[in-house]
Amino acid sequence: MRRLLAGALLLSAAAAEAREPSPAVLKKRLDGITGRPALAAGWWGIEVRSLRSGKVLYAQNPQRNFMPASTMKLVTTAAVLDALGPDERLRTTLETAGRLDAFGRILGDVQLVGRGDPNLSGRFAEGRATAAFDELAAQLQAAGVKRIEGRLVGNESLFSGPRRGERWGWADLVWCYGTEVSALYFNDNCIQLTAAPGEKVGDPARIERNPPSRYYTVASSVTTSAAGTAEDMRLERDLGGMAFRLSGSVPLNGPPWEGSLAVEDPARFAATVLADLLEARGIRVTGGVATSAQPPPPGLRLLAAHESPPLALMLQAINKPSQNLHAETMLRLLGARVKKQGSAEAGLTAVDDFLQRSRVSQASWSLHDGSGLSRTDLVTPHGLVDLLVAMDRHRFRAAYLESLPIAGVDGTLEGRMKGTAAQGRIRAKTGTLTEVNALAGYADAGDGDRLAFAVVLNHHAAGGAAAVGAIDDVAKALVAK
Repeated sequence: MRRLLAGALLLSAAAAEAREPSPAVLKKRLDGITGRPALAAGWWGIEVRSLRSGKVLYAQNPQRNFMPASTMKLVTTAAVLDALGPDERLRTTLETAGRLDAFGRILGDVQLVGRGDPNLSGRFAEGRATAAFDELAAQLQAAGVKRIEGRLVGNESLFSGPRRGERWGWADLVWCYGTEVSALYFNDNCIQLTAAPGEKVGDPARIERNPPSRYYTVASSVTTSAAGTAEDMRLERDLGGMAFRLSGSVPLNGPPWEGSLAVEDPARFAATVLADLLEARGIRVTGGVATSAQPPPPGLRLLAAHESPPLALMLQAINKPSQNLHAETMLRLLGARVKKQGSAEAGLTAVDDFLQRSRVSQASWSLHDGSGLSRTDLVTPHGLVDLLVAMDRHRFRAAYLESLPIAGVDGTLEGRMKGTAAQGRIRAKTGTLTEVNALAGYADAGDGDRLAFAVVLNHHAAGGAAAVGAIDDVAKALVAK
């Protein structure tokens, strides 16, 4: 019996070995892709590893440092998942030291306390941006509150330090993907402006604001140009201000111009929107809106609370669409929970501790933010694959895997590799910056093995389409029989 069992084990091991993609075949396939003349001047970093045997099946510059772009989110989300678990929920509350009198008045300030919930938006509420604030307002009404004789204070004290990542580009700061980070923000701290053509040439463009709010203003001199002409739009906003100026033209019968724009002072924006919503429901805030970076005073009484979705769903909202603000929020939340300081610096220290515990090769890494928007983030393909291998064995493996985009199906990979053998068989995080493209994750190989891989291309000047096409060809080669 023992001989038969030993023989069966040897046969099983041999079968597993046979199912691994041939390194020689992979080398021929991948060398052909990375050697394309259009990308020859760029720097490739690749590692492909079998999850079954642990063997490296292909490598090109695996130990060199590369800018990861948004594949950095793989690191941040892994660390916060390890620390908090997939079922963790975050509470946003209304609290006060004031007394509720017989006339429905709260005699004092009310604190809107943010605890890092990145989804005070319509994301999990069928597009209703104010859903969380509607819930808080309804609870106040049910408690008999009719007036706040004081201020509504947006409390963002859980986080500290710079609101933006280290060494982000100036051009990023006006757009949603480079918005400020806070423990309290509404609608991803963003607004959407649309300029659509008028009825005839020369007419003013039709401007739409979403969500509408008195917190910001829009002045437009955009006109309608002749059909077939090129769109010519210009946007201006003074740094630190919330007055947007639009100028230029949009062509008749053409598609509207759309801009997703960052909001300054997130906690004030959130508190302003809630105050306006309360006023619309008949609850007046007499003292106006304020913000605070100081912890709420002890002994406050809870008036209302909203709970976030579980962390597993929040991580899907980060990795699948590549949401920078949420990744930066999670970095600071990690610092607050693990290091008792809600700063990016503390979060990065917690990330480093996690990587060391996970035996990830990261001695040469240089991490400066949680999203990969920083141009000074540096990682190695070998280290990224180490992380992917560690998370494949992690107790929260399923939640991590479910957070990743699926080729040809959803997230940033929805339109990529569709209709190919890679559709549904690649789960991976994309990365995109100027002259930087990356893809890292898992592949179900054509011969039955599962692979962890990282593909990073830096310093290329071929354009995004050529780089993405080559990287997708690498992924397709991993699943080919």
